Amino acid sequence: MSRLGELIAETCPTGVVYKPLGDLCTVFNGFAFKSKSFNSDGVGLPIIRIRDVNTGFSDTFYSGEYDEKWIVENGDILIGMDGDFRANRWKHGRGLLNQRVCRLQDFSHEVIADFIYYQVQDELDRIHASITGSTVKHLSSRELQRSRVPVPPLVVQREIVRILDTFTELEAELEAELEARRKQYEYYLRTLLLEPDGRTSMKLGDLGPVSMCKRIMKAQTSPEGDIPFYKIGTFGGEPNAYIPEELFREYRDKYSYPKTGDVLISAAGTIGKAIPFDGEPAYFQDSNIVWIDNDESVVTNPYLRNWFKVITWATDGGTIRRLYNENIRRATIMVPPIEEQRSIAATLDMFETLTSDLSVGLPAELAARRKQYEFYRDRLLSFEELS
Repeated sequence: MSRLGELIAETCPTGVVYKPLGDLCTVFNGFAFKSKSFNSDGVGLPIIRIRDVNTGFSDTFYSGEYDEKWIVENGDILIGMDGDFRANRWKHGRGLLNQRVCRLQDFSHEVIADFIYYQVQDELDRIHASITGSTVKHLSSRELQRSRVPVPPLVVQREIVRILDTFTELEAELEAELEARRKQYEYYLRTLLLEPDGRTSMKLGDLGPVSMCKRIMKAQTSPEGDIPFYKIGTFGGEPNAYIPEELFREYRDKYSYPKTGDVLISAAGTIGKAIPFDGEPAYFQDSNIVWIDNDESVVTNPYLRNWFKVITWATDGGTIRRLYNENIRRATIMVPPIEEQRSIAATLDMFETLTSDLSVGLPAELAARRKQYEFYRDRLLSFEELS
């Protein structure tokens, strides 16, 4: 930062000139490509729409004819002109500039393109905040062209770009590390479980009955109480309903109740979500939270829990997807010998722990880096305007 301070003191100590963005580059609008030529088969070039500016990636392709001027290349600065007004540097190869996405091009000799990239987001945020009374906000090319941005000397621009690029590169490295760990875990999950050699194929219904707790009526619950009652919306989280301990003991002793280690499954909402029962006193909503009362001499609970992550459930329609007992009973898994099950489960649990630790630690570090980046960006891009 001291180097930048020295450069500013040497070259623009009293401020800099502000100019309309339209004087520094061209705002080039995308084209209304015909959706009948869109496809998801990889035929043609990716079509870059507003949502793709935000994600930096498009999986929709255009197979029709086009003019070369609509082609987007790596490094092009794109802006989504509806919604949040985000700027992004394109990094996913050649694509086509769709309508309501613009590209900044033909930059003046007074500016570096990457400096404008960093600078323009502040202007986009200002314009976005100034638009009221609209559910979805829209940006016009004219308004963008009229936006005024500072034009410090090129040597100052280069130093600012260098500093901000360092932050964005570090963020990209952290995101890539997290994604690599997730992919590694998914690879081992599928490789270790789906390998058929020397294994028996069994239906879940052959491992044991699908079990559930006794139905609890709403009138039997309260927002506070003795025993947490987990419904589908609170499964795996914090309970918001409780039942009396006397009722819990009666139902636990009279009706089906999970054993410690049994794998509880969500049959509605996020279907197939699997959580081992820790044995702490709790009750679970019937039909929506179930378990297989399996014989652990045939299939261990840790092995079964991992299988629930890769099973493709055959569900029965409706607005709310759900698993019925028959869906669960029909599902098939591969069953190796018990010792192999234990080895596979231990390996996958180790990878899951590593991935979970990264999933907690890296996002926190990313959030800290983003705050640091935004702090420095705001400082680096603010200049006194020459009168």
